[in-house]
Amino acid sequence: MTANIPWGERRTSSFSDGANTCVEVAHGPSVVGVWDTKHRESGPIVVPRARWAAFVAGLKD
Repeated sequence: MTANIPWGERRTSSFSDGANTCVEVAHGPSVVGVWDTKHRESGPIVVPRARWAAFVAGLKD
């Protein structure tokens, strides 16, 4: 399923220490992919953009 999604650039948090102990996030056309940096080969967890936006908004509250 995720092989056909044209992912944008993967990004990590600016708070990441560079030790591969975080996640990477990339936007697709209508979804967001989240990769575990320790297990990138496992592929992303894919969520709808609206749900990702609600999750991030909740973090900022």
